[in-house]
Amino acid sequence: MKTALFPGTFDPFHNGHLEIVETASRLFDRLIVAPMRNPQKSAPLFSAEERREMIGESVSHLDNVSLHPFSSLVVDLARQLKVDVIVKGLRVASDAESELQQAQMNKAVSGLETLFIPCSSEFAFVSSRYVREFAHFGGADRIGSMVPGPVFTKLKEKFS
Repeated sequence: MKTALFPGTFDPFHNGHLEIVETASRLFDRLIVAPMRNPQKSAPLFSAEERREMIGESVSHLDNVSLHPFSSLVVDLARQLKVDVIVKGLRVASDAESELQQAQMNKAVSGLETLFIPCSSEFAFVSSRYVREFAHFGGADRIGSMVPGPVFTKLKEKFS
């Protein structure tokens, strides 16, 4: 049984993330989505528990997907969970540079491979940062096509 790990901040989880999850769930027997707190980013919009709940609801239609929040190195979590590969999504070419460096570092210290899955052009412009900013400045009710339903509901609640 092949298991993949999809780590990320997911603050908030958007349809580009969902597309990667759905694709990876078809490619692997088991997919673990691992939301984390990235200390290099600003204070999170949603708590770890809120993100876990929204992601869980958003992927509930996928039987082989589970969640495992974490706050350690990705490679340590991967080793702990005995995953075979790390999955990362790519939206645009500029994502590739930093993601490739992370993948090379992870392989050098753990031997784990990273599989890059490009999102469709339909979601290439969607980023968590832009969703947060748009919602913050009064646009929460207009981003329903960019996020799964549970996330849209939480965004509207938070910014109403």
